Amino acid sequence: MPVRQLSEGVVNRIAAGEVVERPASVVKELVENALDAGAGRIDVLTDGGGRRLIRITDDGEGMTREDLNLAVERHATSKLSGEDLLDIRTLGFRGEALPSIGAVSRLTITTRHASEPHAWTLTVDAGVKSEIKPAALTSGTMVEVRDLFYATPARLKFLKTDRSEAEAVREVVRRLAMSRPDVAFTLAGEERAPVTWGPAADELTRLGDVMGADFRANAIAVDAEREGVHLSGFAGLPTLSRANSLGQFLFVNGRPVRDKVLVGAVRAAYADYLPRDRHPLLALFVTLDAHEVDVNVHPAKTEVRFRDGALVRGLIVRALKDALARDAQRAATTGGGATIATFRPATAPLRGGYDWRRSPARPSMIGATALGFAEAAQAAFDVGAPSAALTEAQPAPELIDHPLGAARAQIHENYIVAQTRDGLVIVDQHAAHERIVYERLKSALDATGVARQILLIPEIVELDEGDAARLVARADELARFGLAVESFGPGAVAVRETPSMLGQVDARGLVTDLAEHMTEWDDSLPLERRLLHVAATMACHGSVRSGRRLKPDEMNALLREMEVVPNSGQCNHGRPTYVELKLSDIERLFGRR
Repeated sequence: MPVRQLSEGVVNRIAAGEVVERPASVVKELVENALDAGAGRIDVLTDGGGRRLIRITDDGEGMTREDLNLAVERHATSKLSGEDLLDIRTLGFRGEALPSIGAVSRLTITTRHASEPHAWTLTVDAGVKSEIKPAALTSGTMVEVRDLFYATPARLKFLKTDRSEAEAVREVVRRLAMSRPDVAFTLAGEERAPVTWGPAADELTRLGDVMGADFRANAIAVDAEREGVHLSGFAGLPTLSRANSLGQFLFVNGRPVRDKVLVGAVRAAYADYLPRDRHPLLALFVTLDAHEVDVNVHPAKTEVRFRDGALVRGLIVRALKDALARDAQRAATTGGGATIATFRPATAPLRGGYDWRRSPARPSMIGATALGFAEAAQAAFDVGAPSAALTEAQPAPELIDHPLGAARAQIHENYIVAQTRDGLVIVDQHAAHERIVYERLKSALDATGVARQILLIPEIVELDEGDAARLVARADELARFGLAVESFGPGAVAVRETPSMLGQVDARGLVTDLAEHMTEWDDSLPLERRLLHVAATMACHGSVRSGRRLKPDEMNALLREMEVVPNSGQCNHGRPTYVELKLSDIERLFGRR
């Protein structure tokens, strides 16, 4: 087959396929143009998920008649002042968006520049440009895109439902709104109720408006700089996590991006706080010299390449770790709200049809119930005296003023109830102590190493041959944590030493769990990460177990340790170690407020 030159129309439609993937791509390009034009307000309207109509209106500087005529020509742009493709200081620069959109739809641009006596309008229908005509528009630019992909029907087959496409549009506008808190955004369409984000006083206010009040209440400020790279933004507490990474928003020089270096850095920073199937919420902004990052990697401009990726990654990891350590004792405020939400008013009869509120014996039962609760609660304070279960334990005033208050009771042999000055705290004793032991192990590893205790009789643990081989192969790593194992024939290992700080530990259970975890390890996993996995497993086995009854002094000692140990607001699996209920919340439950 002979080589032939493709027609300009075909070339434009092929190029459009790289820039215009779906309606959300059109919205992204047009909103970025509005931001580059200095808009202070941008209105986005869609119909049919953007398939039938996309209308973007802004109050930017607009275009002159000559600029409008050139704007729909391929590779015509006002955003590059020279030939240096690394000196890019605007969101758009390729000069492909408008001609690509016009090649696959019916595109109409109406714009007015301050130097013009009136507005001008231009239509591009499937790549065919009309004459420029006078129009009515006060200022700025209005772009309408109708019948997207009507000129390339095959592309319509790949679009999803109107609702899915509308959600993709919403996501694009959300990201751009987060990057520019000084600009007002309105998003409307038949698929949704109108949403307006007015100009925000600061970055966190806009992030809270877009990401929700929970993020605003549980966000930690991030601010760091190294060798000309500045990182700012906010990161959510580990206990405010999600099952997917859709709550992570990353920006480079104001541009929303999806970059493997940034995503990997976030994952590494939270690795000590969250399991692999949980993801934090955050919005991070990387600012650096334009010559240090290449944004001309893909026509969609969502991918970037850093000149020094290791520098950017290291900055993010260190900044996030420092920020999380600074607020390490906090647990997400959503814990208290979730706790309150689990309560329901006692408006229905109890199971079996019995309603104590209507019982004639109700007055006497109230007293009995109250006494029974007091006895059950104070049973946890039984230290041997015959009357201890009936003695009311008053918390010391100085303990109540501590952040986690004074222990008042232990319920279900797992939860510590503590009284604070303005409410109460419920602590998961196993989760809290697990984090404490974990941090001790890490500190010991960084300092002098983990002290060992020699078992009088070695523990022989039988395992699958593969599991046993993996344990023996990593014996040196385990020895750093005070766990000495050696081969004891095929499919068995001998445990000769265990970490002394764990006290009496089930060596068999510990080794079995370690062997199971090692089967999931990637051989390329850094040594530091493997050691942290070992520490987390040991911490779980060396912590106070659920079902163990604690004395008052033990409970208060645990609360005091939580107040000083780093990261005690969440366990090693990212779950909260405590929830706090303010007195005002409790009073609201009973209708007192």
